[in-house]
Amino acid sequence: MSYSLFIASRYLTSRSKRTFISIISFMSVLGVAIGVAALVIVMSVYNGVTEEMREKILGANPHVMVMATQAGAFGPEAARGEGEVIERIRETPGVVSATPFLYAEVLLSTPQGATGLVVRGIDPVSAGESMPLLHHLESGSVEDLVRESGPAGMIVGHDLARRFNLRVGSRVNLMSPAGQRTTAGFVPKLRSFRVVGVFKSGMSDFDSRLAYVSLGAAQELMGYPDGHVSGVEAFVKNPYDARDIARDVAERLGPPFYSRNWIDMNANLFAALQLERFGMFIVLLMVILVGSFSIITSLVMLVMEKTKDIAILMSMGATAAGVRRIFMFQGAIIGAVGTSIGYVLGIVLALLLKKYQFIELPPGVYMMDTLPVIIDPVDLLVIGAVSMLLCFVATIYPARQAARLVPAEALRYE
Repeated sequence: MSYSLFIASRYLTSRSKRTFISIISFMSVLGVAIGVAALVIVMSVYNGVTEEMREKILGANPHVMVMATQAGAFGPEAARGEGEVIERIRETPGVVSATPFLYAEVLLSTPQGATGLVVRGIDPVSAGESMPLLHHLESGSVEDLVRESGPAGMIVGHDLARRFNLRVGSRVNLMSPAGQRTTAGFVPKLRSFRVVGVFKSGMSDFDSRLAYVSLGAAQELMGYPDGHVSGVEAFVKNPYDARDIARDVAERLGPPFYSRNWIDMNANLFAALQLERFGMFIVLLMVILVGSFSIITSLVMLVMEKTKDIAILMSMGATAAGVRRIFMFQGAIIGAVGTSIGYVLGIVLALLLKKYQFIELPPGVYMMDTLPVIIDPVDLLVIGAVSMLLCFVATIYPARQAARLVPAEALRYE
């Protein structure tokens, strides 16, 4: 052990009467620890929220959407999940499955009231196998969308079902803007549907304004010819490769087809999350900065008190660099202790929050009912590195002041 590190540790552990300086050093450690703990908890929660939102978005949305600028470009076979276009999409490397869909906006009418609704016509077989949201319905089954007799089936969102008191077996009416001309004038098209399932995505927009019906029922409701589809939904092996795969699909098909991917469609949401995450990191970093300012105060006061000791050391042959290292080591030790305590405190609290979920969120306001937690080792390394850097920077000024002492001047009045 070098004499600089030995003296620095002695200054920190000695039981002298420097009560005030010891209190300031303790507050420095406490400030750094609280800042580090807060950063660990908040960053873990942000990681959990971001991942939870990704999972919910991927559960309710396709990874890649392929559409066309010309009606009928997919061909009549697309409605059966067949045809040249769909086969070329499925043959694209990375694509696991592809299923046609039909998008429509209608008016839902029930005895409890009416509301606007987004209807997605799907192939119950291929979509039921590919879309995670339809794997885990609260009630009912996706296979019941196709009915041999009676009204066509419909799967509604949890919030919509709760608002209008809908359950499996309930009957509703859907009114399409694609009406019919009669002798009495323009009459909107009205069809009856029976609820055959209820899903819950955790996303309010989907759970309150989205419903699934079969492709045939959607075509009949909107007055489209058989075989008409809005596009094809593709699911890929690795969702994070969706942007590159969407580009490959568009190049394979060429005009009039174009593709979109879930990353670009939700880019604004994830950009906002990243901005909030960065802003919160900067705000909580101020707590560590306050602790580092306390380190400056305690070291400056220690230099003033230990002027005689420093002068004697330099008279005995200690170099200016050695004296500088004494106070740098002392600040670094304070930072290391504070960071270590903050790590332990933050990780323990984050794990407790993850296990017991003692913070509940208002239902219907957020996408989740409790705060999810994911502890990222990279975040821990960044937090520790920034904390130690701030603590080290705080030692530079006091250490330089100590190294500038002239032994003769310091001992003149002793």
